Amino acid sequence: MRVASKWVAAVLVALFVLSMLAPLTALAQPTEPTTGQPALKVSDRTVGMIAISVAVVVGSACIAAGLAVARVGSAALGAASERPEILGKSLILVGLAEGIAIYGLIIGIMLLGLIK
Repeated sequence: MRVASKWVAAVLVALFVLSMLAPLTALAQPTEPTTGQPALKVSDRTVGMIAISVAVVVGSACIAAGLAVARVGSAALGAASERPEILGKSLILVGLAEGIAIYGLIIGIMLLGLIK
């Protein structure tokens, strides 16, 4: 089971990195020497790559946040059942785990800003 979870984590990290690099094709367009404006317009293929990148980033961030909340939340409730005074501290850790999804959503919104 541990080997399978390591493979899942490796695949999620690889998808995240690839989805961050794919929109760079939209930024690497040649420019006109006189105006400095892009010589090429954003094509449908580039828009599609950005859309796929947004889907992968947001999806993988939400999956990772779900896995983190599942592990941290169950450990926090288990610890709180033994010592109720640490419930507040453990909820902070659950909130940090949920922050992963928020970071993915912010990156997705930033990538959508590349589409003109």
